[in-house]
Amino acid sequence: MSETLHNRQVAGRLLALKLLAYADRSDVLVLGLPRGGVPVAYEIAKTLRVPMDVFIVRKLGVPGYEELAMGAVATGAVEIIDPDVVEEFRLSEREISSVVKAEKEELRRRESVFHPSRAAFDIQNKAVILTDDGIATGSTMRAAIEGVRRAGAARIILAVGAAPLSTYLVLRGEADEVVCLLTARDFRAVGEFYDEFPQLSDDDVRRLLEEAKPQMYGAA
Repeated sequence: MSETLHNRQVAGRLLALKLLAYADRSDVLVLGLPRGGVPVAYEIAKTLRVPMDVFIVRKLGVPGYEELAMGAVATGAVEIIDPDVVEEFRLSEREISSVVKAEKEELRRRESVFHPSRAAFDIQNKAVILTDDGIATGSTMRAAIEGVRRAGAARIILAVGAAPLSTYLVLRGEADEVVCLLTARDFRAVGEFYDEFPQLSDDDVRRLLEEAKPQMYGAA
């Protein structure tokens, strides 16, 4: 692979340049998928001068092959299961339920961590820019799209650093607009598309949310 992004912050700034039509609009909200999508969202929101928040999605990993997604759960009671993966791995209802239960518990924990003293932003009638550092199978982003749609978004725009070409083409049919910096037919991991790709903590996410408050929407 010959082309990479330096880091998530650079990815966010480059994506923002492709989204300038949404700058300074009161009906626009940027939502980053924790954790890797939050630094990307921060840079987009800062450049466009619009508010940002997080939208929490949890991948449902195949038991024994946790990096492989069989679906996802998201804020708003969204649950997506990929029947093809379930069939391929001959997963039982019990196995699926166990994974779903664990990830829903983690989703609730993250909601309490990232929104400890305030409600999440109202999405109703907003143009929502969903961001992530990259997409692999697309399960988590599809769950995010469904969650944002159920919450009443007027328009859904995806802004991501890297994605498989096949996933990018599928998601173009599920969102109103998709902006992706790098696509590849041979796609193994999002981190391969970045020179710097550190693990992020809950504290990293909280710090960016706190920094965004006075800078982008005047919160105290």
